[in-house]
Amino acid sequence: MKTTTQRLGRLWLVAATLAATGAAFAQGVLVPQAPPAVPQDTLTRAATSVGVKRCLPAITRLATLTVQGSRSHDVLLDWDRKRPDAGPMFSLIGMEFPNAGVAASITAIPDDTGACTVSAERISVAPFTCASVAEQELKNYRMTRLLPIYAVYTDDKEPTSSVSLIDSPPGCLIIRRYVEYGWRDPAAVPAAAAPAAPAGQPPKRR
Repeated sequence: MKTTTQRLGRLWLVAATLAATGAAFAQGVLVPQAPPAVPQDTLTRAATSVGVKRCLPAITRLATLTVQGSRSHDVLLDWDRKRPDAGPMFSLIGMEFPNAGVAASITAIPDDTGACTVSAERISVAPFTCASVAEQELKNYRMTRLLPIYAVYTDDKEPTSSVSLIDSPPGCLIIRRYVEYGWRDPAAVPAAAAPAAPAGQPPKRR
């Protein structure tokens, strides 16, 4: 089973080349061959500073993947001032890449069981037609046409992820979306309790 990080990383960082010309898609569509070091995550710092704790591990994982390879980034944060750790958190991230600007949105909503619903969207523009982007990146995805200019691509193996392509001549608007319900921090799962001693016998001394 793929982890959250693996699934989101695959959605975010799909790589492809244009076979006919040997050119690569613009930054934000393709992964650089050797991405620079990940900048310090501004969203995690901002969420921590306002008192978000319960969903912070999920926020950090999503934010780290989202800003990977960017030269710089900053964040706009909205949260429940009265219940910062029990209410939803919404963020909009702007990122600067060598050849393009990219936007992303990360949302985290805790529930009463201690789990979190999380979503992430990455929005970029490619200087190519949406048809060429789909041909190079999304050959194995299923396409649903919602409007003449708007198509959504999904993979049955990753039902909570999608890639939306919107024709915006002379380029293509690309929205990569990921959602997970009931996310729990694997590091916070308690270890299995030791088996109880048989009835009528005291626990062994240690």
